[in-house]
Amino acid sequence: MVLSPRRYPAGVRPSARLLAALAALAALCSVALGACGNVVQAKPIPHNILESMLLAPYPVYWLGGTFHGLEITEASHDPSGAFSVQYGDCLEGGQGTCVPPLRVVTSPDNSFLPGGSTPSHRTDVRGVTAVVAQAGRTIEIPTGGVVVDIYASEPSLAAAAAETVVPINGRGAPQAPLPAQLPDTGFGSTPLPAQVPSPLRALR
Repeated sequence: MVLSPRRYPAGVRPSARLLAALAALAALCSVALGACGNVVQAKPIPHNILESMLLAPYPVYWLGGTFHGLEITEASHDPSGAFSVQYGDCLEGGQGTCVPPLRVVTSPDNSFLPGGSTPSHRTDVRGVTAVVAQAGRTIEIPTGGVVVDIYASEPSLAAAAAETVVPINGRGAPQAPLPAQLPDTGFGSTPLPAQVPSPLRALR
């Protein structure tokens, strides 16, 4: 895959590490990864999603191209800014309602931990306080300026993923300590801090 400088914002040069990661991910795109055994759902991961994961202004966590024998079967970026990486074919549901064996979601809105009234408990995960729910199948990890949510079919798979997740676009190693949770970054505010007009513009 040949990367053109025009793909990147002015003044931003991808590092050799990012280019290598992008090349590896591009290889994943070349294969139509199946979901739920349904031909309609078998589709390649869009290149723009993979590139946006690498270029996101905040850490985006994943488990590599495969994890415990499960390949990436979907990657998405929703309007809230969250990235979702799915591993394995659907265990339940179908297109649009897939329940995979494992999903890792990175949300840049760290103002709260989801979960609501679901029974949960707090535990230490790689040096930060995480919330464990759904009998251990869901683990929510506030780290740095993001919240990493792990949804798994089995508690053991969720726990293994929590010990392994690393940012695709930053430094990190499996089982290494995670960055401490930062105060509210304001990403979920309306408008977003980046969307507030500069006062200097109003003076022109």
